[in-house]
Amino acid sequence: MTVLIDPPNWPGPRGLMWSHLVSDHSLDELHAFAGLLGVPARAFDRDHYDVPETVHALAVSLGAQAVSSRELLRRLIGAGLRRRKRR
Repeated sequence: MTVLIDPPNWPGPRGLMWSHLVSDHSLDELHAFAGLLGVPARAFDRDHYDVPETVHALAVSLGAQAVSSRELLRRLIGAGLRRRKRR
């Protein structure tokens, strides 16, 4: 069971860079961890949370594993938790 976070490489609102927060185990684990971080439910998007760069260090200090974006996606798909956008 691992929560993963990629580098804050994605430009987003408020002029901040953003990361993706996922679990390679379950969405329940992901939601619980996001709650510990104080990330609002509206930040959840299908299979991940979008979190600002200001949360990255706290996530790692609470146990999230910092990985590359490619590794994060590989493990999310491998866990069977990847949910693609509907057309």
